[in-house]
Amino acid sequence: MRITVIEHEAEAGLGYLAQWLGLDCEVVRPYLGEDVPARARDGLIVLGGAAAAWEDERSPWQPATRDLLRRAVDDATPTLAVCLGAQLLTMACGGTVERGANGLEVGAREVVALPAAASDRLLSGIGSPGSTAVAVQYHQDAMTRLPDGAVPLMTGSQYPNQAYRLGEAAWAVQFHPEATPEIFASWTADSDLDAAEDLNAEVKAAERALVATWRPVARAFAGVVRNG
Repeated sequence: MRITVIEHEAEAGLGYLAQWLGLDCEVVRPYLGEDVPARARDGLIVLGGAAAAWEDERSPWQPATRDLLRRAVDDATPTLAVCLGAQLLTMACGGTVERGANGLEVGAREVVALPAAASDRLLSGIGSPGSTAVAVQYHQDAMTRLPDGAVPLMTGSQYPNQAYRLGEAAWAVQFHPEATPEIFASWTADSDLDAAEDLNAEVKAAERALVATWRPVARAFAGVVRNG
């Protein structure tokens, strides 16, 4: 079994997922000139990045990535789309992504389980509807209209569409389950955030909760890849 991974930039890699999945990952780095494949292997992960999902002139491989995501949904290839990846999946399948009206969402923030999460193959461990979990956030764009047929799974106070499932085996998460405190600190180091040190400390303090929450989700995704 092998998972195709689309990495948009060196600073936004697999992070925790490299340890948690327990499956071989074939990482494609289009920012280094590698071609985005027409189809994924046994599973697909599309990671985050600094570009907006519509900024194809900034990241000219994004149209091919959207095509890859659309085919993965059509083929029921197990797919996990993270932050920019989630936004690309949303656009690829007919939803809307826009500059967020509520500003930058950044740091360790609560996300809230919706009713459908209780029976979801990835997110059922979060708890009953209304249960909260901490997640790493770093985005200013928002999925404002989900694709037709999407099942909302998690919400939040700043932006409502935090996770959804589409089709048989595609999941989109606006947050970063892969981000270690070190990865997050590398993002803030390249930013002009006034509160970078406080945000870094906040994510570091949440490390145990992040691992406890998102490691089972990653392992559940690996199970979907293995077993369909």
